[in-house]
Parts: sequence; C-alpha cells; structure tokens
Amino acid sequence: MSNPDEAATHNGDAGPSATAFTPPAYVENPTPALGFGVSSITRRWKREDLFNKGSLIARGFAFLLSLLSFIITASNKHGDWGNFDNYEEYRYLLAIAILSTLYTGIQALIHVNALWNVKQILNQRISAMVDFVGDQVMSYLLISSVSAAIPLTNRMREGQDNAFTDSSASAISMSFFAFLTLAISAVVSGYKLSTQSYI
Repeated sequence: MSNPDEAATHNGDAGPSATAFTPPAYVENPTPALGFGVSSITRRWKREDLFNKGSLIARGFAFLLSLLSFIITASNKHGDWGNFDNYEEYRYLLAIAILSTLYTGIQALIHVNALWNVKQILNQRISAMVDFVGDQVMSYLLISSVSAAIPLTNRMREGQDNAFTDSSASAISMSFFAFLTLAISAVVSGYKLSTQSYI
C-alpha cells in the first residue's frame, strides 16, 4: 500500500513537503540600506558644516588678535628711543600684523558669504587650496615676526622695564596667539583639501 504523500506527489499535486523547497518570491525591503546611506550623507554634511564654522571662528579670532597686535604696535610711541619705528624688528612685526589682519578679514568675509549664500565666489576645490596655502604662509610669517621681536624685547627689559617694553610684549603676545589660531585653521584647511574629489 502506497504512502498518501507519495501518491500526491506522483499525481502532480504539491504536497506539504514540496512547498518547503520553493524559493521565496519576495526579497526583504532594502529600506535599511537606503536609510544607512542617507544617515551617512547627513553625518558627512554635519561634519563639513562643523568644520566650516570652526574655520570661520578660528579666522575671526585671528583677525581680532592681528588687529590688536597692529593697533598696539602702531601706537607704541613714547618718545626718543621708545618709538617702535626706530627698530627694524618692530616694523616687521607691524607689517606682518597688517598683512594678517587683511588676510584673515578677507577670508572671514568669504566664509561668511559661503555659509549664508548658496553661490560661492570660488570653486570649492580652489577655495580649499587657497585656504590651505594662505593659512600656511601667514602662520609662518606671524611666527617669524614674533621670533624676530622677542630677543630685542628681552634685551630691553633686562635694562629697563617700562610702558614701551610692556606694549611691545603685548603686541608680540597678540601676534603669537594669532599664529596659534591660524595654525588650527591650517589643520582644518588641510583636512578639507584632502577630502576634495579630483576626478
């Protein structure tokens, strides 16, 4: 006597065991993969926005510190030997402070325009290159002017400590802090430049 399951199979009817081997006709919804892609894009946008705002803040501080160094050095005139323009080191410090003020001010305006307006003045790749090179050059000039003015100020303070040497030390400090903020901005600019697509 034959098994009822075998008879059902020989007759062409799909028995209970036959349905277990049929491949599934429905594939899982790929929405989780799509959601993962969207979340990674939004994370990237948030990271880029954070870097843009951080770079703008660093340049704003560098502008303020460079402006202070410029004002303090230019007003450091106390008569006779106490005039900054009698010393080449302080004239160099003043010139670099002016350049740094102009550079950081223009860069801050460009970044404010890029954050508030959709249309940018420069191509994104060119802008990243200009930011990186400009930050590097200006950081080097600032630290070189500080390095030139420190020994002269130390020698003067050994002989006599007065308003002139105090003002000089304050201007040097402002330029040094401007260098630090521009160095941070250069790191951010380097990261932004490394993430640019060149295809």
